Amino acid sequence: MTFKCITISIFALLLVACSSERQPPISPPNIIYILADDLGYGDLGCYGQDKIETPHLDALAAGGMLFTQHYSGSPVCAPARAVLLTGQHTGRVQVRGNDEWAERGDVWNYLAMLADSTLEGQRPIAEGTVTLGTLLQGIGYTTAIVGKWGLGAPHTVGVPNMQGFDYFFGYNCQRQAHTLYPLHLWENDRRVYLRNDTIAPNKRLPDGADPYAVESYSDYFLSDYAPDIMFDRITDFVSKRQKEPFFLYWATPIPHVPLQAPSKWIDYYVEKFGDEEPYLGNDSYFPARYPRATYAAMVSYLDEQVGRLVQQLKDQGIYDNTLIIFTSDNGPTFNGGTDSPWFNSAGPFREERGFGKGYLYEGGIRVPMIASWPAMIQAGSRSDHISAFYDVMPTLAEIAGVEQGFDTDGISFLPALREQKQPKHDYLYWEFPSYGGQMAVRMGKWKALRLNMDNDGSEWALFNLESDPMEQVDLAREYPELIAKVTEIVAEAHVPAANPRWRFSALGE
Repeated sequence: MTFKCITISIFALLLVACSSERQPPISPPNIIYILADDLGYGDLGCYGQDKIETPHLDALAAGGMLFTQHYSGSPVCAPARAVLLTGQHTGRVQVRGNDEWAERGDVWNYLAMLADSTLEGQRPIAEGTVTLGTLLQGIGYTTAIVGKWGLGAPHTVGVPNMQGFDYFFGYNCQRQAHTLYPLHLWENDRRVYLRNDTIAPNKRLPDGADPYAVESYSDYFLSDYAPDIMFDRITDFVSKRQKEPFFLYWATPIPHVPLQAPSKWIDYYVEKFGDEEPYLGNDSYFPARYPRATYAAMVSYLDEQVGRLVQQLKDQGIYDNTLIIFTSDNGPTFNGGTDSPWFNSAGPFREERGFGKGYLYEGGIRVPMIASWPAMIQAGSRSDHISAFYDVMPTLAEIAGVEQGFDTDGISFLPALREQKQPKHDYLYWEFPSYGGQMAVRMGKWKALRLNMDNDGSEWALFNLESDPMEQVDLAREYPELIAKVTEIVAEAHVPAANPRWRFSALGE
């Protein structure tokens, strides 16, 4: 499974399509991949959410396919995106953790970054990396990313325009996305300055401010809301793509904290939820007068944007032959005023601190995925196929008709989209060098997890996800043969990271 190359032809796609009642499209489809940020498995109505309203995403699922066992490539931002764009799991992908490249200088000082753009961004992926963008660009797709990048600082080989994307608009830097009212965004290789006087990250309420007064929070709501401006660029990009196929990677920063949302949606949920205690910023990020209402507002705002985009595709007559995939980069977060347990954001999995974002438990890596493509996917369908971010590259390559081989750990899930016999992984593999250092392997119904890899490493724990989705009953001692198999898998899948920050001392690295 590892280090395999895939060669795909458009003929194979047409052959698969013709075997169904649905007729194949006459041209390669447009592809829109929407990546939410820190959205939990249970944050959408179609996945069981009963507090936050997501009618447009629920409609997208009703008109397409809902996946129940889809996984991110990592429990945090940058490595999840690297896995997605390269088709390689975290045992060998270039980026395995968040790395702010701090040796450059004062990278967390937003005023220093404003004065010196070389302090922005993360350590870059290498020149010549084969990405989803380069594959699709190479066969004639116009490619764009709008949103958060995080895989290469400005003025380096890691910027989107050098990694397969014709157009980029948004945050180059993950740290800059710690406010939704930033001083600037990037359009390709230039800054676009906004009408915001952004305050320092983690700034608390002024001394003497009334924490129960809405006006005390005015500093955190400025003029130019980045998600609005980025969505305008999306609609403009799509409006110009009437004939030639396009690939749009929409990496929205929502609902990642800080809690900032349009007032109309906050007001809606304040009326729905009633009064609540304010969040005063004591667990990082900005304060919020109505934290639960604001989190829900962010999700519903994103849902509203998805509905607007779908309507635009329909108005342009290109909806039927557009594949839309909606998912999230990892599970729900635990800080910044969010209350994942109150929302049951991870659904059937644990979501409290230590089990959601940042951890390889199901709550941290099991994510929602909706696929809609009216010309090819049966409305109201559902798949229990076990898949991960590194399957996206071979899937989109097969759909688009990429003919050259490329190196991937993934398996195309196009057969699952077509409700046909689907090849399966022998295993899924993750490693994450932060939050103590972690490894995980999934084999069918079994999930093995090892923690504390920064030190001696814990013993492997083993969970039966069919009977124990909350991963509470460790069965490792009862199935030593499975633990032995997991050890073999790690030996096969793990390649020591080039970056020493991402090595495991428990493995003697």
